[in-house]
Amino acid sequence: MSAIIVDNISKKFRIPHEKKTTVFQNIIGLIKRQFSYEEFWALKDVSFEVNKGEALGIIGRNGSGKSTLLKILAKVLYPDSGSVSLDGKIASFLQLGVGFQPELTARENIYIYSSILGLRRKLVDKVYEDILDFAELKKFENMKLKNFSSGMNLRLAFSTAIHAVPDTLLIDEVFAVGDEAFRKKCQDKMSQFKTEGKTIVFVSHALDAVQDLCQRSMLLNEGRIVTMGDSEKVIHDYRAML
Repeated sequence: MSAIIVDNISKKFRIPHEKKTTVFQNIIGLIKRQFSYEEFWALKDVSFEVNKGEALGIIGRNGSGKSTLLKILAKVLYPDSGSVSLDGKIASFLQLGVGFQPELTARENIYIYSSILGLRRKLVDKVYEDILDFAELKKFENMKLKNFSSGMNLRLAFSTAIHAVPDTLLIDEVFAVGDEAFRKKCQDKMSQFKTEGKTIVFVSHALDAVQDLCQRSMLLNEGRIVTMGDSEKVIHDYRAML
């Protein structure tokens, strides 16, 4: 049974040729209709399915459309054409910590961020200590986030998000941030989710991590699927392309 069905989606962005930095320049541009744009297709005619319980890797060069695709799956962006069908509860690790309030404590932010992720307060009460333990931030629970390092913020956000108990996880380079010990901890958690039958879509430049986690992968280039199949073969094709 499919957890994700992507049917022939395309997404374009308009890149302005001229930089207009003031309100006056923008008004004049509208009056004289002097705005000129270049169309950039971030994705073009992309179709695939991800089965429930499957871990799919997405690889490719910078600008190939990987993050755009993940944002469409997370409903942060919407395609210009085509359709996306998602089954089950989704947790996206795209911009961890969106909604964090720097003037509030770690404890207060756990509850705020959890509500954004769709967790009820009673469930947060049950997993609150687990969130702090995984993030290794118990002694900082009453400290304001403005005094946290970027790594501490990441650990708190990731730990809160993984306790949302999703059916499908969308992950964009979350392992590229933080110290080595925490990255290893994240990888172990993803492996646990895979064992539990969660569906995972993993975008990363860390090819070894993709091969370890994902049996099947997709190679994107210039917004199109170049190849899709066994991760080892897809990674080999990518390295050959580079």
